[in-house]
Amino acid sequence: MQETFQNIVIEDVYPELDCGRYPVKREVGDRLEVWADIFKEGHDVVSAVLKHREEGESAWSETQMRLFENDRWNAAFDLPKNTRYEYAIEAWHDEFATWRRDIGKKVEAGQNVSLELTEGRGIVKGAHERSKDKRLASTLTTFEEADYAERLALLRSAEVASLMAANPDRSRSTVTRTLLVTVDRERARYGAWYEMFHRSQGTAPDKSATFADMEKRLPEIEDLGFDVIYLVPIHPIGTTNRKGRNNAVFAGPVDPGSPYGIGSAEGGHKAVHPDLGTLEEFRGFVGATRERGMEVALDFAIQASPDHPYIKEHPEWFRFRPDGTIKFAENPPKKYQDIVNVDWESEDWEGLWREWRDVLLFWVEQGVKIFRVDNPHTKPFAFWEWAIREVQKDHPEVIFLSEAFTRPKVMRNLAKLGFTQSYTYFTWRNHKHEIIEYLTELTKDWPKEYMRPNFFANTHDILPHILQFGGRPAFIMRLVLAATLSPTYGIYNGYELCENTPRGERGTTVYYQDSEVYEYKVWDWNRPGNIKDYVRRVNEIRRENVALQELTNLEFHEAWDDNVLFYGKKTGDNAVFVAANLDPHNAHDSHVRFPLWDLGIAEDEPYIVEELLSGRKMQATGSLFWVRLAPQAPVEIFRMEKASTVNDGMDA
Repeated sequence: MQETFQNIVIEDVYPELDCGRYPVKREVGDRLEVWADIFKEGHDVVSAVLKHREEGESAWSETQMRLFENDRWNAAFDLPKNTRYEYAIEAWHDEFATWRRDIGKKVEAGQNVSLELTEGRGIVKGAHERSKDKRLASTLTTFEEADYAERLALLRSAEVASLMAANPDRSRSTVTRTLLVTVDRERARYGAWYEMFHRSQGTAPDKSATFADMEKRLPEIEDLGFDVIYLVPIHPIGTTNRKGRNNAVFAGPVDPGSPYGIGSAEGGHKAVHPDLGTLEEFRGFVGATRERGMEVALDFAIQASPDHPYIKEHPEWFRFRPDGTIKFAENPPKKYQDIVNVDWESEDWEGLWREWRDVLLFWVEQGVKIFRVDNPHTKPFAFWEWAIREVQKDHPEVIFLSEAFTRPKVMRNLAKLGFTQSYTYFTWRNHKHEIIEYLTELTKDWPKEYMRPNFFANTHDILPHILQFGGRPAFIMRLVLAATLSPTYGIYNGYELCENTPRGERGTTVYYQDSEVYEYKVWDWNRPGNIKDYVRRVNEIRRENVALQELTNLEFHEAWDDNVLFYGKKTGDNAVFVAANLDPHNAHDSHVRFPLWDLGIAEDEPYIVEELLSGRKMQATGSLFWVRLAPQAPVEIFRMEKASTVNDGMDA
């Protein structure tokens, strides 16, 4: 028979992801709220603490947990650093608190408790023997010298109760498994991404822009309000099986090939394409971006062209066909003849893993702190969990975005194992019910603990059908949805120009015609019909309103039209609401309902509604509010505030 046993039950711990297999995520400055059901048999008093420390430290800090209701306990601790923290719950039978409660009931019933006082003294003596606390020794001395009434007052005093609470008997306590929380910097949660494709940043139609050319565009992108400049691969490109324009199987003599066909005699993943400049010039571009309050995100694609130096240096990292040729990448029926994948089953898999980690660390040394990872779902989960942890061990500020448009459980698992942000299905969610359903999943269900969405409205690979058919109204509407539903969003350059020419017949493809993926381009960044003013104003609104910088505060509200989506976010006194017409072809009128009860505004109390895109201010009363959303202005963004007096000159 066992020598002792634990009789405290701790269950339903929150947050605890997959029984502690993965850490939950927060950002610097947050407080981690921890909850659990804690109880034991009988009527004894239970005490519990939340233990927490930075990962790797030996000593725990403790925060007293409090009973909330129905055996539900909670506590919280601050997360001041960009690191990982450990936490656990410890609970025990509080013998002195139980004694103190029970003796109080007996005293109130008029009973003599002399024997109980002797029992109480024994509990205090045990605490003194464990702790050697001089104050407890003094308590014992005072007890011996006191009469009945004085002893009773002494052991029931708040001072002794506090001393005993600080020195409990935890020899038979129950302790949960140790859990983890990853604390990332703020950019993990909030930011606006602009994909700057280097081939379209210059002025010559027959050559790539250089880093110097790209630097010239930074003032405009800064003015538009973006925080992150995302670059597709900047490495040398192979010539074997190079793709031509619009993914043609054969390239013309001046076709530059896909930047994802990485590697040539000029170098591989640690080299810069000579058309762009030198490694030193790249560092200069990173520095110039940082000086403007932005930062660079670099594409990380684990694949190679048939000309990559790795193939000669490490043939064991690749697969070859029976005829001796190297096996190119496929996703049947698609073929990527200009790309070969590495062999993750290689006998030298450890060397392969270390090399890709070292590639990441190389670019971290060049100043890159964000990586957009191409197709991570086609590489081993175990590799990503290891590699991300290896990089963040010394560089916790590094952010990894998972570009995985894949099955839901695969996408979620990548987020659990360490990816800081995730591409999502937002690009394909267009109807009211599916937007509400999907965003509720991301913001209210378990994914909110580990999966931070990055809502790209389009990418260099994806021209959604809504943009192909909806024109400028769709570009405005989808921009605002991406930027206000999620605190992190992105666009691919050309979005601000409403570029929507597909490769082939509209609606049959999601690829762009004449894409920079396969050719050089020159854009007129001020061409008629652009929505740059909308982009600029939307990013200003995001920066001016802290409510839009959070994810889980999203709430959907009533709108009496299936084409009108109405939702809001509130943080402290900042409350912002968005009404969006999801039909880019027709105007829609609808009542929407402001949640006045959440804003501290009575139904008959006047309040001010400011429409932030236009600057228009209106005074209103009552929760119902009328909106008319035409294609030329398909979205309105409202900020609410109380109106203590009637304001002249406002719209009724």
